[in-house]
Amino acid sequence: MDDLWGDWAMEVAEAELSGPLPRRWAHTQGVAERAIDVRQVLGVDADLLFAAATLHDVGYAPRIAATGFHPLDGARFLRDEHGADERLVRLVANHSLALLEAEERGLREEFAAEFPLLEEPLLVDALVYCDMTTTPDGGRTTAEERVAEILGRYGDDSVVGRFIRRAAPEIFASVERVEAALAAQPR
Repeated sequence: MDDLWGDWAMEVAEAELSGPLPRRWAHTQGVAERAIDVRQVLGVDADLLFAAATLHDVGYAPRIAATGFHPLDGARFLRDEHGADERLVRLVANHSLALLEAEERGLREEFAAEFPLLEEPLLVDALVYCDMTTTPDGGRTTAEERVAEILGRYGDDSVVGRFIRRAAPEIFASVERVEAALAAQPR
C-alpha cells in the first residue's frame, strides 16, 4: 500500500458518498482523520488503515446498497468493481465487529466464509477505534458516547440496536487497546 491507495480510496468514497449522503461523507472524513492520528502504531499498515477508514461506509451509497447490510455491500463493491486488495476488502467487510451484525441478520456463515476476519488484531482494533470515536458529523467522541448515539438513532430493538449492545464490550476493549498502544509510543 502507498499514498496512491489513500488517494484512490478518498476519490472512491467521495464519489459515492459526498453527493447522496453528505453526513455519511462527513463521518467518513472524520474516520480517515483518526486513521492519520494512529499511523504511528501501525507502521507498514498505516496506509491500509487509512484506505479502510476512508472506505468503511461506502456500502451505504445508494447505488451500492444491494443487501442493506453496508459492510457486505461495500466489500463486494470494492472487490467486484475495483479489484481491491484482499486485506482492504476484508477490513471494510469486518469493520467495527460487523460479524456480530451479520449474525443478527442471519448472514453469519455466508459473511464469514466470503470475508474472513483478518488475523491482525491491532489493525482490526485500529479501524474500530477510528470508526467508534467519530461522530456522524465527523467530530471526535468517546466510544461510550458513540454507542449511545447509535442506540438512540436506531432504537434498542432494531437489528443495529441489538448488534451494538452485543458489540459494545468488544468495541470498548478495542478502543482501550489502541489508546494503550498510542500511549506507549515515544513522544
